[in-house]
Amino acid sequence: MVPTFPLGYFWHLVTFADRYHRLEMYREEVLIPLGLASMVIQAVVFARAYPRLFPVNRIPWQRGAIAFGSIFGVLAWSFVVLPVAAKYRMASVQDFMLLETCFTALQFAVVSPLIALAHRSGERRAGSTVSV
Repeated sequence: MVPTFPLGYFWHLVTFADRYHRLEMYREEVLIPLGLASMVIQAVVFARAYPRLFPVNRIPWQRGAIAFGSIFGVLAWSFVVLPVAAKYRMASVQDFMLLETCFTALQFAVVSPLIALAHRSGERRAGSTVSV
């Protein structure tokens, strides 16, 4: 959540706020608690899924980060970008898809290595405290 909230906030509500406003699809007052709830759910799912899908004792953390970002980034894109573009009214589907595709790619480029490194260091700590 630590990198995701500021990234999402500044991307959507500051840096590209005018472009999103021109899409004419978002409410004037965003509901930040719903966005935070989404991030908490994702954080829990990702934290539970990562070590099961990408065991840090079997693959290098860099490879795990790339695999995680590729799989979950595409999955997130398919959950968010495609259905929203398909269902919601907006001034430009192309602009929305470009903005959200770039955001999703950036989000997973930032978050994937952090998740991989967190699990790597957690595994190292756990391994160094185990006594026989």
